[in-house]
Amino acid sequence: MSTFNHSELIKNISDNLVPLRKSQPDAMQAFGALSKAALAEGVVSAKHKELIALAIGITQHCSGCIGFHVKALIKLGCTRAELDEMLSVCVYMGGGPALMYTAEALKAWEAMSVA
Repeated sequence: MSTFNHSELIKNISDNLVPLRKSQPDAMQAFGALSKAALAEGVVSAKHKELIALAIGITQHCSGCIGFHVKALIKLGCTRAELDEMLSVCVYMGGGPALMYTAEALKAWEAMSVA
């Protein structure tokens, strides 16, 4: 499990992408628009879409994804019980490696829930 702070991690990622946003504004704006459209409230709720995104981030071993999507889930009012159920599916589908990133997601949840 990582020992870094997910709030700092997502800030660092955002800060580190500033030069790319400046040099490749069309591509970066398109990515942002894709994210906004894909995660928008629809037949599937925005919260459920964020749970799916976090599950994919966990099973793909993406610490940055964990930070960004945990933060979004907290903002959307996700409960710890909802998170825990989704995490059990991650472990089922991803095995031991997903369990390690599940621990990371729980650490991020605890840290960001009190922030």
